[in-house]
Amino acid sequence: MSRIIKKITVSIILLGIVSSAIYYYKQRSTLLPEQMYRFQEVTKGDVVQTVSANGTLNPVTLISVGAQVSGRVSKLYVDFNDRVKKGQILLELDDALFAAQIAQSEGNVRNVQASVALAQANEARIRSLYSQEYVSRQELDQAVQALKSAHAQLDTARGQLMRDKTNQSYSVIRSPVSGVVVDRVVDVGQTVAASFQTPTLIKIAQDLSKMQIDSSFAEADIGKIKVGQKAKFSVDAFTNRNFEGVVKQLRLNPTVTSNVVTYDVVVSVDNPEQILLPGMTAYVNIMVAKHDNVLLVPNAALRFKPKEDENQTSKSSNNAQGQGNSQANGQHGGKKKSAQDNGASGKVYLIKDGKLSPVRVNIGISDGHQTEITSTDLKLNDKVIIGENQTNDAAPSSTSTMRFRMF
Repeated sequence: MSRIIKKITVSIILLGIVSSAIYYYKQRSTLLPEQMYRFQEVTKGDVVQTVSANGTLNPVTLISVGAQVSGRVSKLYVDFNDRVKKGQILLELDDALFAAQIAQSEGNVRNVQASVALAQANEARIRSLYSQEYVSRQELDQAVQALKSAHAQLDTARGQLMRDKTNQSYSVIRSPVSGVVVDRVVDVGQTVAASFQTPTLIKIAQDLSKMQIDSSFAEADIGKIKVGQKAKFSVDAFTNRNFEGVVKQLRLNPTVTSNVVTYDVVVSVDNPEQILLPGMTAYVNIMVAKHDNVLLVPNAALRFKPKEDENQTSKSSNNAQGQGNSQANGQHGGKKKSAQDNGASGKVYLIKDGKLSPVRVNIGISDGHQTEITSTDLKLNDKVIIGENQTNDAAPSSTSTMRFRMF
């Protein structure tokens, strides 16, 4: 008897659970559209479209100071971050070899000067004898030629002396501009070799209050960028601060990396506080378009697609092209895109008469969160669907799901 009572009790409990589940499932299946979806109103406001890229902060003018002669660094007068004036001595090379060459050239000059004096005296003597007809015209011409040759040799010796003095002056490296030392690559005692090319010894930034960003933009964005456009950027050193600049130059020389074409865009930056340092990575956003007081919808509304529409789209893609086009027109209420529709288009969903109603719209620029609507099919304060409620997503869709939730 007790076993029969237990079986009846268990049956009643199971029946109650099944009834509750069926009731719950029916309640979930009969949710109103307003309860199944999340909405957001169409608003009016300003939208700004930007393009982004990374770049590097550099001084506008960076001078690489080198050496024109070889030698050992004997004295060093500046270090990193030192401010220098134009003409200030930066370093000196050992000039012992140049001093010896100058002494040799000076001795050569004096020797040639003695030859010139002898040639002058000889020419004067021959000319006097020629006037008295003691020597021939040929001897006079030879004396004149010897004097001219002596003068030429003197000019050559003086030129050699000047070259040696110039080389000695090059052993003293001076700053060509006023600025700040941002790099120094030599130390006292290091030998500088300038045989084939001028070695860089010190780098000087002429003015750190004016800097520029060298950034690489993809070819898909370069057509939207114009000289004079405003740019905003941030750096890792000041994460909570935005800086401003202006597009200064679009360089025509492309860079191709793995078949990706980019162009260098130079952004001019004011740095009055001099807190932006050379070499910093800048995350640049250039404003390419701005529209004021336009209709705006969230991008989530343009991305939303109900499950029924996804199934219909999947079926239509398996049919012939012509049949697919007719199904698409029927799905959109028979409304075809007019010839006046310029640019891109999209689709949003509204609730009309308790049912989903797709609306085809023409879209303008976007800021990544909201998109401009250029067509008149939507009105201000219309509620567009941006997604499904989680309760609707979690609703049971099959018997197996219902059984899983029951037990």
